[in-house]
Amino acid sequence: MALSTSPDTAFFESVEATDLVGLVEAQLTRAIVEGKLAPGSRIVEAEIARRMGVSRAPVREAARRLERQGVLVARPRHGFAVRSISVQEIDNLYEVRLSLELSAIELACRKADDAGLARVKALVDAMVRHAPTQPQHERIASDFELHTLICELSGNAHLHRIFLNTQTEMRMVMALIDAVYDDPATIAATHNPIVDALLRRDADAAKAAMRVHLEDAWTHVRALFVRKHGDLPAPATA
Repeated sequence: MALSTSPDTAFFESVEATDLVGLVEAQLTRAIVEGKLAPGSRIVEAEIARRMGVSRAPVREAARRLERQGVLVARPRHGFAVRSISVQEIDNLYEVRLSLELSAIELACRKADDAGLARVKALVDAMVRHAPTQPQHERIASDFELHTLICELSGNAHLHRIFLNTQTEMRMVMALIDAVYDDPATIAATHNPIVDALLRRDADAAKAAMRVHLEDAWTHVRALFVRKHGDLPAPATA
């Protein structure tokens, strides 16, 4: 039996470790955010368990974890499936992200230590330097790494944890739009005003730069999604 919308299940590797649920969850998440399991794909527990060399129990528990994160939906008598995403859900996600990151950058200006600020500077410099030659998925990962670090430097563990919980959904959206920028280096450099203000610990300037950056990304992502998938209504299961 094969996954309904992804016949090539060779993506899943054999797992040998004590934290089976965590490793199964990680492989499922990677398959989803890289587009190997598209929205609507069934999670066929028996097939995935066979591919990974584990029992069905850790696969089922990993699926439950992803359901709690909003990545999968449970369908009566049909098990789990990858959730669909609508334009409205993209808007909701960016509204939450904007609120979180404006708070994070303001707190980071006050609380981040010098070593943390140096990490931010090194990371954005590396993003700009490597952007022209990096594969798309690596550029996306670097972008999230920078934004996650800023949330970490806020010193608010709860805020940091909430932001981490939004990342899988954000990366699902990126996989759906297959975003490709004409000038990746220029896009990477749009982080510079945020980082420059953060290094000066200028909270007002940092928040303004973060708002411009995220609202521009929101507009771009939304337009690409509508172009590829149309203005899809929110799914009944969401």
